[in-house]
Amino acid sequence: MPALLSRFRVDLLLLLVAAAWGSTYLVAKELVTPQSVVALLATRMLLAAVIMAALVAAGRHRITAAELRSGMLLGSVLAAVFAFETFGIAHTSATNAGLIISLTIVFTPILDSAVSGRRLPGRFFLAALIAIGGVALLASGGVFQAPSLGDLLVLAAAIIRAVHVTSMSKLTGNTPMNSLHLTTVQLSTCAVLFSAASLFYGDSIPHFLARLDPGSTVLFLYLVVACTVCAFLIQTWAVRRTSPSRVSLLLGTEPVWAAVVGIAVAHDPVALAGYVGIALILAGTAWGRSIEQRHRLAPGAGIDPCPTPVEDDRGGARSLAGRGVPSSPPLKPRA
Repeated sequence: MPALLSRFRVDLLLLLVAAAWGSTYLVAKELVTPQSVVALLATRMLLAAVIMAALVAAGRHRITAAELRSGMLLGSVLAAVFAFETFGIAHTSATNAGLIISLTIVFTPILDSAVSGRRLPGRFFLAALIAIGGVALLASGGVFQAPSLGDLLVLAAAIIRAVHVTSMSKLTGNTPMNSLHLTTVQLSTCAVLFSAASLFYGDSIPHFLARLDPGSTVLFLYLVVACTVCAFLIQTWAVRRTSPSRVSLLLGTEPVWAAVVGIAVAHDPVALAGYVGIALILAGTAWGRSIEQRHRLAPGAGIDPCPTPVEDDRGGARSLAGRGVPSSPPLKPRA
């Protein structure tokens, strides 16, 4: 019974993380305008980086040169994900953004397969086509028309996120790294890049902060603390107490929560064709995830189906590839 309760607690916390991530699209939609995207990201990354740096300082372990190099490179890619995703949210609905970004689940294995030379089953590409067809239906409402600028920007963010995940696997795959340190460097890199960009584009950071009323301040703090810092710490804690595949499965419910929040709370208008598109996206990404995981489990695949985070000499876990693979997810960029 204690073991069952412990597992239930882990699963519940992971579902809460997925729900929080699903809600971030609506929260960001409430906070952002095309002119405030960079200032919002700069302020969010600065605050998140300060909190993470305080946690690193409390651990009394220095960031290594390898963690610094890898974190800065990955942070630059992560900044691109945040930028495309948040600019996209400013030009599309929260529902569309939350579902389109879930295509990372199918883009990541395709990119990893191209880089590694490992062939994926043909059924996986069928699942990917189903998911992409769902996006086309959702974005067009069943009418033949070009997707909106916001939809295309979020789609680009999904592709870049796949690059981020694949790059993380390549850069940190054989080197024990403290995941807290690696994430802190990534967030700090994003903070520096967005702070510099805010000097040349859109609202300044002081102007953005001055426009926050009490309600917007609460939403902003929720975005930083709950959806960035706490979510990362929970997934790092959970992967040590359950299987990486289970973590991946539970966090994979994020697009479901995004659709629920967008439709039920934001009242995003969705036509019948859009609902069909939502069903196709969820079915295609879930099927693709299942096929990819079974492919890794197949005898002779030569791939560790459930890699365990490697502990370094300071108790930190090595960061592993995440979206689309049954392993401990890396920092999940959320707009």
